[in-house]
Parts: sequence; C-alpha cells; structure tokens
Amino acid sequence: MGVFKIEGGVPLKGEITPQGAKNEALQILCAVLLTPEKVIINNIPDIIDINKLITLLGNLGVKIQKNGPGSYTFQADEVNVGYLETEAFKKEGGSLRGSIMIVGPLLARFGKGYIPKPGGDKIGRRRLDTHFEGFINLGAKFRYNKEDHFYGVEAPEGLTGAAMLLDEASVTGTANIVMSAVLAKGTTTIYNAACEPYLQQLCKMMNAMGAKVSGIGSNLLTIEGVESLGGCTHRILPDMIEIGSWIGLAAMTRSEITIKDVSWENLGLIPNVFRKLGITLEKRGDDIYIPAHTDGYEVKTDIDGSILTIADAPWPGFTPDLLSIVLVVATQCKGDVLIHQKMFESRLFFVDKLIDMGAKIILCDPHRAVVIGHDFKSRLKATTMSSPDIRAGISLLIAALSAKGTSTIQNIEQIDRGYERIDERLRAIGAKIVRA
Repeated sequence: MGVFKIEGGVPLKGEITPQGAKNEALQILCAVLLTPEKVIINNIPDIIDINKLITLLGNLGVKIQKNGPGSYTFQADEVNVGYLETEAFKKEGGSLRGSIMIVGPLLARFGKGYIPKPGGDKIGRRRLDTHFEGFINLGAKFRYNKEDHFYGVEAPEGLTGAAMLLDEASVTGTANIVMSAVLAKGTTTIYNAACEPYLQQLCKMMNAMGAKVSGIGSNLLTIEGVESLGGCTHRILPDMIEIGSWIGLAAMTRSEITIKDVSWENLGLIPNVFRKLGITLEKRGDDIYIPAHTDGYEVKTDIDGSILTIADAPWPGFTPDLLSIVLVVATQCKGDVLIHQKMFESRLFFVDKLIDMGAKIILCDPHRAVVIGHDFKSRLKATTMSSPDIRAGISLLIAALSAKGTSTIQNIEQIDRGYERIDERLRAIGAKIVRA
C-alpha cells in the first residue's frame, strides 16, 4: 500500500481547480445504460471509484472511447446482461458502493438487474431498502440470496408508473428510482425525493435524452414514462466536497488560495458554514478567494451565545461529506464547536488520530463531538496514521499539512478513491507531500 509523507506547517499559495463531482459521476455514468445511442460525458474525475465503474460498464458490454482528459463517449448498444450473474461480476460489483445505481437503468431497459452487496466506505450501515422498495412499487419482483448477499429485481413485462413516498430522502435511492421510472408505462411521482444538485444534473441529462422529468430541484418529482431515450452530451459539475476540502485546507494552513470555477449557485450552505467558523471567503466571479488567516479565525456563536452546532441534513442542508473537514478546521478555531453527524454512526471515529496529534476533542457518542479550538496557540503534532475512509482521509491530510513536523499517512488508496492526483495538485501550490 502507498503512503504519503507530509511536512507540515508550510504556507501554501496559488490557484486550484476542483475536479468533476464524484457523486454526480457515479449516477451519470450509470444512466448511459438507458439508451443504445452514444452519450458523451465531460469533466469525469480520474479517481479510483469512477475508474472502477467505467471498467464495470465495459465488462457489461458498453463501448467506451476516451476523447481526452475527463471526456468519454459511451454506447450501450450491446449490453451483456448475462454478465450480472457471473462470479466475476459478484466480485467486481461488491468492491464499489456506486455499483448499486446500475440496477435502475438495467431494470428499466432490460427487465432485470442484479447486484452484490456494495462495498465502499466503512462509515456505518448504509441501507438499500429505499432503492428496492421503489423498484417494487414500479412492479418489479425482488429476491435476495442471504448466503452470498446477492440482490435481484425482475420485471419481464416492464415497469408501471406509481405514486410513492420515500421513507428517506436518499440521493442514490432517488437516482435509481428515477432512472427506472423514465422508461416505465404511465406516470410516476416521487415525494420526499432528494434534491441535491447532482440529482438535478441527472434529471436534466435524462431530459436531454428525451425523458420527461419535472419538479427538478424540489422534493416532489413527476416522471412521465417514455418508450426510449436517445444520446446526449453532458458536463459534470465541479465537486462541492473537494471545494469544501480546499476551503478547510486554506484555513488550517493559513494560506492564500483561490479555488477556480466553483459553480457558486450549486454550493448551497457550504460557504456560510465555513463563514460561521470565522473563515473569510470572497466571491470573485465564479471563484472563491480565501486570504491567509494569519490572525486565525473566530467561531461565531449562536444569537443567544450558545455553542455553535454544525450538523448535516439532506439538501439544501449541509452535506455530511464535509463534516469531517469542518471538525478538523474547528481544532484551530478560536472558540468551541459541536459537530453532530446524524446520518452515519461510524464517521467520527477517526477523531482518535486527531487527539493523538494534540487536538482537544470530546467524542460524546458515535454521532456527536465537541471540539475545543486551539486558536493556533498550540500546533498539532506530526504523527503516523491510517486513512479509514475518503473523507476522514482528506481531513487527516489537511491536519498533517498544518501540523508541526513530518507525518505519514497510510492506506492512501482511500484518499485516491475520491481525490484526483491530490499530491501533484497540492505540490503545485507549495505543499511538501511525497507519495512513497
């Protein structure tokens, strides 16, 4: 396994451009299965999870052509649905969380979809009930093999539109159900639908292919089924999680950084949450400029003077993927912050590594942590640590870049799953980081 060697305490300076959004790409790539015509997708991030999904599509028989950096043409005109029942697929699909989203389009177009229990981050239980209950509502028959954790849905006579109320506003669940409903007979309504920008992008792409999805951006989607979809060209948004990561990096290293082409209108509460931590952000066109916080940053308490609480919530609430970053940034703020991670019960367990570095953190329970800021009066200390998941991994990397001394981060494949050539891009703005 690879490791990062990081010399911390070095101020950074320059411009950094966010990669294409990982979470959007996982949905968009699966949607190419809905049509036999060519689909061109631009701004695809070159990261492990996305490359695994592209390989999986190729093994399913999708024709793939690379047009240039981040640009591919896909054509699913000779899909081998039989591959879904092979041992090779069980192994391949089980290694990638995003593989669950091939089920909806395959079910819609070919009448069946199978998937092994998906892998991904070990951040707690991530239920699949919303996906399969949606398919069942559309008329699919569900089966589950407990011995090898293999899921299947079948609808040989096709799907029929239905009205449904989701038990949770799952982003991947909503995406999967919408992709299955666009080719169903009749009209489908989905209430309590997720409305994240990435889901909006998926709906807009399918409409460009000939689908009839309305209510985009709201929690009530209406889908009028069509007989077939055609090709299109689509560009993936910049990754809001990476943008938040660079904001946190600039604050922790007290660096002057400009984040280019961030698509401000799709950032939601992200800028405001970092401003609550006392971080200065300037909107310059479609860029974010962060000055060097040489005097630190002070937390803004609530109106009544109580401790600032930052919690995750479905869009337009604050994304759970950035709570790990916020927690690390809070270790050097002036003031105290309560971090409340509602969605995943294991995502805060990486704080023991920050405590080893000298951070003052009280882990109240699996979902809540109180961070007592150092105000840069006591620097974090370098250490050796291992990356448990993508978001904790980047958080530990940010901590190491701000720490005194040389840190080692192991299991960096977890970071590579979500961040494209991160060591090269950080070195370009002055970071002393080596991949060994």
